[in-house]
Amino acid sequence: MDIAIRDFCATITDDDCVLIYFSGHGMEAKGKNYLVPIENIRDPVFDCINLEELLKQLNNCGDNLLNIIILDACRADKENDTWKTKATSAENEHKLKPAFGKALSGHVRLPNQSQFALIYSADPGTVSFAAGRHTNGNSYFTHSLLNHISTPNITLEDMMRGVSREIRSESEQKQRPWTNSCLHEAFYFNKDGVQTKKDKFQQFGITVAGGNGYGQELNQLAYPHGIFIDNDNSIYIADSKNGRIVKWRLNSNTGQIIAGGNGRGNENNQFNFPKNIIFDKENSSFIVSDHFNSRVIRCFDQSQTNQQIIISNIDCVGLAIDKNGFIYVSDHKNHEVRRWKMGEYKKEGIIVAGGNGQGNHLNQLNQPTYIFIDKDYSLYISDEQNHRVMKWRKDAKEGIIVAGGNGQGNSLKQLNYPHGVIVDNLGQIYVVDYWNDRVMRWCEGNEEGEIVVGGNGQGNQSNQLHFPTGLSFDTEQNLYVVDRFNDRIQKYDRILN
Repeated sequence: MDIAIRDFCATITDDDCVLIYFSGHGMEAKGKNYLVPIENIRDPVFDCINLEELLKQLNNCGDNLLNIIILDACRADKENDTWKTKATSAENEHKLKPAFGKALSGHVRLPNQSQFALIYSADPGTVSFAAGRHTNGNSYFTHSLLNHISTPNITLEDMMRGVSREIRSESEQKQRPWTNSCLHEAFYFNKDGVQTKKDKFQQFGITVAGGNGYGQELNQLAYPHGIFIDNDNSIYIADSKNGRIVKWRLNSNTGQIIAGGNGRGNENNQFNFPKNIIFDKENSSFIVSDHFNSRVIRCFDQSQTNQQIIISNIDCVGLAIDKNGFIYVSDHKNHEVRRWKMGEYKKEGIIVAGGNGQGNHLNQLNQPTYIFIDKDYSLYISDEQNHRVMKWRKDAKEGIIVAGGNGQGNSLKQLNYPHGVIVDNLGQIYVVDYWNDRVMRWCEGNEEGEIVVGGNGQGNQSNQLHFPTGLSFDTEQNLYVVDRFNDRIQKYDRILN
């Protein structure tokens, strides 16, 4: 540990920002804090790292440094509330004062030259909890820190306030982090607009499917809702009023029926107002929310005779599938989102968001529609009647508002019946603002969004939308919008920076 710190300090130059994160055990001896290595220890002065000496060492590494030290120590042990040191010498044992599952002392003098932020997982002398039910094996503190550290455009202090609120909720008010700092300028882990360039899109869309009026011919659509785009940029469309799934190849003038198209009904080869479609890579099949039949259907491209009902008795609208093949379905009527494991579709699934009745509290939803799951298993939900988009992290008990949530309206702080929602690889949230005939983009933590496309009044011109619904990107990050009442799919080319 000494060698690791020495080698690290040797790399520090002027104007660097330095981050040290330590997760493990600490102890106090004669009022001083020590970080404990994994080896057996006999005397903290010789066998452990003196925290104040470490801070002095960092202070001498260069000018105008910002040093951030994050300490997740000590932590309570579920099986043994008192952490026993590895002292083996009886004569030295009286010198060792283990933290006994309590956080280190806050009485640490920060050097007065460099900027410092010293962050503890818990108040001095209080319990810092280890892994819990919803922490993916991490401590409460580290789990919450990972949830907030990449949030764009918030200062270190604001980030820690968010961490503190989450930890206090998870620990039933028993733990809160503690910060000792001497900063004279704001620091951002992810300063939006400086570190991240936002994509821009052409404002005049190109019609790539439909656009030939309302109808059931192969060059027409009737109230389309959801779409999926494959690696060949073929578009699969839930053509709702026609009760069918159609495929439009790139640059094609007509679509091809791949499922349904046998009249609206409840037979296995029929749909009744399908609203959404996703692709299951593992089984090379499509999953469709057959809304008015209250069921979820699996179907295979080019094989209309092999459709399977996999989920029944659910007021399904939105669909998503994670990288492990788990399927997520928004239940519009019951104000919740459920998850189904592969091969267990006959069961009721597991509630992963909402399920606490209809309402606008953070643990409630009000007629959720479209959903999106990211690589970290965070679920984004268009909470339609609450005019907001919610983000529910994996195993969370409640969500956070990441778009809207300021009542129904058309300002940049508001949404009006949100529908389709997707998140790009920079974590920026795109949402269809249904009644405002526009697509908005929000960055988590920002008070207001921005108009990406549309917002030019309701109409059928190439820069207008009329009650849009679904949303998707292709492989080149061009934006596709389902323009429902214009019975067309619009493509907005990304402008290369």
